Amino acid sequence: MTSKNGWLSLAGLFWLEEGENGFGADESNTILFPGDRAPDFIGSFFLDNGQVTIRIKPDIKVLHGDTPVTEMILQDDEKGEPTVLTCGSLSWHVIKRDNRYGIRLKDSENPKIKEFKGIERFPVSKRWRIKAKYLPYDPPKNISIVNVLGKVSEEPSPGALKFKIYGKTYRLDSLGEPDDEELFIVFGDRTNGFETYGGGRFLYVKKPDKKGMTYVDFNKAYNPPCAFTEFATCPMPPSQNKLPVKITAGEKSYKDALH
Repeated sequence: MTSKNGWLSLAGLFWLEEGENGFGADESNTILFPGDRAPDFIGSFFLDNGQVTIRIKPDIKVLHGDTPVTEMILQDDEKGEPTVLTCGSLSWHVIKRDNRYGIRLKDSENPKIKEFKGIERFPVSKRWRIKAKYLPYDPPKNISIVNVLGKVSEEPSPGALKFKIYGKTYRLDSLGEPDDEELFIVFGDRTNGFETYGGGRFLYVKKPDKKGMTYVDFNKAYNPPCAFTEFATCPMPPSQNKLPVKITAGEKSYKDALH
């Protein structure tokens, strides 16, 4: 969390309009970067039918690695590793969400990094490490996932996990591909909005053994990035993954998140 490239370094998220989007600290820009960190006029982003190009003002030092940039096409995060550019303590890259393109801005000197005091957790308990049966979907199915922006995407689900809490049977749909080494779970429970983050939590579960058995260890439940910053675009738990019980294990909410 305190790394210079971690979630606490996020300093902005700006959605691009088709055509030219000027950026810098001056208020006349379409995209406003932090005034105490950025030059008044850095350059412009150009969005043209899904392609983002950047042009930098001649007197501004923007780098791609160690190479100065004047103009280049930027790869977004959906196509693999995005193109990351830097200017002083600021760095940015293009993200794609549905059919929208945005600029994710990070600041390695963001005050939130120094202000971070850690994350409270529930006490670790063996009773929250629960044996589970893996129920593969054949073929894998897609499930609808809504993110914090209200956008819906269809994500692959290789199977579900079935387990018992206090004698009652529950199940959680996993996300990912059948050959993934771990199953990714986005889940909610009745601690959300109280002891834990209101938008649910994330959890990875080890790949099941040959008998289809594994363990759901809720002690390892952790906060999504949106618990720490308003500039993330996290998935929310699907309705079938909202457990009607309190899961008093894993990370609690981060109380200083958006202050």
